Amino acid sequence: MTNPRNFALLLALALVLAFSGCDAARKARQTGTDIKDKAAKSVSGQAHDGTIKIGAIFSVTGSASYLGEPEKKTAEMLEEQINAAGGVLGKKLDIIVYDDEGDEAKTQELAKKLLFEDQVLAIIGPSRSGNTMAIKDLMTQNKTVLISCAAAEAIVDPLSPWVFKVYQKDSFVARHILQHLKDSGITRIAMLYGNTGFGQEGFRQMKAFAPEFGVTIGYDAHYEPSATEGDFETLLTKVKADRSLQAVVNWSILPAQSIVPSKMKQLGLNLPLYHSHGFGNIQYARNAGGAAEGVIFPAGRLIVAYDLPDDHPQKNVLVNYRRAYEERYKEDISTFGGHAYDAIYILVNALEKAGVSNDKEALRKAVESVEFMGTGGLYRYTPEDHNGLGMDSLNLLTIRNGEFELLNQ
Repeated sequence: MTNPRNFALLLALALVLAFSGCDAARKARQTGTDIKDKAAKSVSGQAHDGTIKIGAIFSVTGSASYLGEPEKKTAEMLEEQINAAGGVLGKKLDIIVYDDEGDEAKTQELAKKLLFEDQVLAIIGPSRSGNTMAIKDLMTQNKTVLISCAAAEAIVDPLSPWVFKVYQKDSFVARHILQHLKDSGITRIAMLYGNTGFGQEGFRQMKAFAPEFGVTIGYDAHYEPSATEGDFETLLTKVKADRSLQAVVNWSILPAQSIVPSKMKQLGLNLPLYHSHGFGNIQYARNAGGAAEGVIFPAGRLIVAYDLPDDHPQKNVLVNYRRAYEERYKEDISTFGGHAYDAIYILVNALEKAGVSNDKEALRKAVESVEFMGTGGLYRYTPEDHNGLGMDSLNLLTIRNGEFELLNQ
């Protein structure tokens, strides 16, 4: 026979467990509701307290800080300028900037934070191609506009309805380089590239287009972000040993690319040197010293803005941004800060075109029809083209007396 005291204890325990179960179920249901609400907010893009929240992920520190730092500074400057002029659609623009340190896993974490915690309307960045590819699917699944500041063509090919980029296409850059090689009578080259998404995509584009221009890549090698002078000496000694090679092409955004011209000079490797558009920061040239003289590379016109004729359709945009940036930060402009400029103003133009500040689908459609003169060129996005630039967005530049100049000036 059950002891009455034990029975009472068992009954009390059963009641506690029952209520606990109900509470757990309630919490589980509430958590599910919170997740659904969070996803719904991610899709709608809510405005908060009279502000429009835009996220930004840049590589402000780490091996790609030459990209991310000017992008962050540009975002801060434009936020201040836009709000001083009345904001967007009568609302204050709030650009929330995070530093991914060049780390792809961190980029993913920060994108989720912007989407689900900060509940931003759109995201600009990341700075690097690999980091952009790391969140391309996430942005598509959460139906939020991403305007990347990175270059790789794979960012917009295959096309995602939600992902755009402002950097000129790698295929355009490859074709500019290859055309100049052809015009110079060069048919066999060595190609070095950084072992990053940017470098790998550049090598892929050069391989794809080289036969069209009668150019053969006779030697290729990649290098890591941590590459040293010794590593480049090994690679370039192999280039020097092959007398059939007529030029060197280096495709990278890594600071280590500055070692290439100086090491070629030390080795007496007297071949023409071409860089990609990733060379568009004057510090790269200065780090190489006098060895960078004569380097040829395609880039946008921001870094040669003052050399353009007064009637050039980009000149006012380029000079105004460049002057404001250099006066504010007391440092030289780079093409990379210009990518943030273009991404932000494309969003601002699209918001004004859409006429609403909390509708992600309306924003996406507006971005797809934007026509905007930026630092990268004239952007004409369409549902089929999420880069929006043409071959004419690039010029061949060179280094003369330690400064960027138009090659044919």
